[in-house]
Amino acid sequence: MAVKIEDDAEAMSDINVTPLVDVMLVLLIIFMVTTPLLHQGVEVSLPKSVSQNLPKTPEDPLILSITRKEVYYLNETPVPKAQLRDRIKLILKNRRDKAVYLKADRNLPYGVVVETMDTLNRIGVESLGMVTELKSEKGP
Repeated sequence: MAVKIEDDAEAMSDINVTPLVDVMLVLLIIFMVTTPLLHQGVEVSLPKSVSQNLPKTPEDPLILSITRKEVYYLNETPVPKAQLRDRIKLILKNRRDKAVYLKADRNLPYGVVVETMDTLNRIGVESLGMVTELKSEKGP
């Protein structure tokens, strides 16, 4: 479709932003729908609790996860148990916040959790947070 511009008519120099706005709105809707569906972290069945959440910190938290099969993860990276002390020491050396959040599976033996907490204490972790799920009002 050709547009004929007459000699005495001025050419329009405005940019048509309608297609740009349409594309941006579609992208916004796509991101709003897909963001809650993203799954982050290691799958762990957490114990239930009614405690309050800890305050947010400006640094990304260091999360130590232990699965039912006693596989250790630092954030989302698997770490052999033998290397756990050295890896945490190395990470905490470069951080101002010496806090670790522990996500232990609810079916994990109690001794494994206590042993891990003792290891973290000996390494020099200043603050240890236990990650739990919110307990429902109806359940026991």
